[in-house]
Amino acid sequence: MAIVINLDVMLARRKMRSNELAQLVGITEQNLSVLKTGRARAIRLATLEAICRHLQCQPGDLLEYRENLPGGDDGGGDAAGGK
Repeated sequence: MAIVINLDVMLARRKMRSNELAQLVGITEQNLSVLKTGRARAIRLATLEAICRHLQCQPGDLLEYRENLPGGDDGGGDAAGGK
């Protein structure tokens, strides 16, 4: 799957630090780092909603589809956010 998470871009645009967003959203800084670095296999919709609320953006501002990214995961994942 070639979904890119542009969280670092939105954080920079909003002049917000990762640790501040993590605290506002209610997730650990480590989990937010996993999202920022693109290592996440899933994201709960409630988490995405909270991130969008605090960054005042739309999900499409954070998520981007790119074809044929090197190292992309084509194994799918749980879109509901579970394991």
